[in-house]
Amino acid sequence: MKTQKIGILLANLGTPDAPTTSAVKRYLKQFLSDPRVIDLPKTKWQTILNLFILPKRSPRVAKLYQSIWTDQGSPLLAISRQQQKALQSYFDAKNQSIIVELGMSYGNPSMESALEKLTQQQVDKIIVLPLYPQYSSTTTASVFDAFADALKKQRRIVPFEFIHSYHDDPLYIQALANTIQLAEDELLLFSFHGIPKRYETEGDFYADHCRETAELVAKQLGLSAEKWCVTFQSRFGDEEWLQPYTDETLSSFPAKGIKKVAVICAGFSADCLETLEEIAEENKENFIHAGGESYRYIPALNASGDHIKTLIKLIEACI
Repeated sequence: MKTQKIGILLANLGTPDAPTTSAVKRYLKQFLSDPRVIDLPKTKWQTILNLFILPKRSPRVAKLYQSIWTDQGSPLLAISRQQQKALQSYFDAKNQSIIVELGMSYGNPSMESALEKLTQQQVDKIIVLPLYPQYSSTTTASVFDAFADALKKQRRIVPFEFIHSYHDDPLYIQALANTIQLAEDELLLFSFHGIPKRYETEGDFYADHCRETAELVAKQLGLSAEKWCVTFQSRFGDEEWLQPYTDETLSSFPAKGIKKVAVICAGFSADCLETLEEIAEENKENFIHAGGESYRYIPALNASGDHIKTLIKLIEACI
């Protein structure tokens, strides 16, 4: 009997090719043109995007990327490559016919290029693993759309499985808990990427996933209710987003007597601009300026052993 060859498609959001205004503008245009992300009427939104948002936002975001860029490029891409390599090494060591490729919803390597590599190697099945523990229409569903669009260009579509979410997976919860060591007087803040409140009202269960993740980790750590909280970051535009907001919450803490915090971004599988700059730097400055005394950012799971074990379990459950 022929050994089945499996293709693993690791998927994440994406990143600019370089920390330059032109590269960031190109990336933001693709990202913000996705109706899963911004669902305003297309003609109206494209006018606003091209005439106002991209010219103003691209240079500012490029400077932020410059502050976190590494010799290996974007942290998100570098870490994603480490995850890919660790998974490939594991399956190779077990002599399994499994090929791991990386594809991004926006930017490079594209979903189309990742699928093409797997097709060229004649895999018999594909497992798509979006690196978003909590489902959201703005992220997980965007991966599905990008994968489906790539499939449209393929003559030979092999069977595939799509991993929907893993927000409550025991290994994932334990991996997060293992990264957290709180001082007695520290408050643990879970900061998740926000989405418009309207999306939740219309059926996106992302907020429920986020809160459940936080509750499970807090329970695993034996934390009382006053020792942790959940907030949402990175809001964009004038529309109401999921609350409470991370920046406003952190700035308000010192006046309430909360002077020491540890912040974990449990929804991010890899450190990126939103964690390394927005949380580790910008919000730290705001908190200290407001009277805070101690602020710690707890890194994402990245390519840690516990994280790789979690991803292996998710993949093996589909083989």
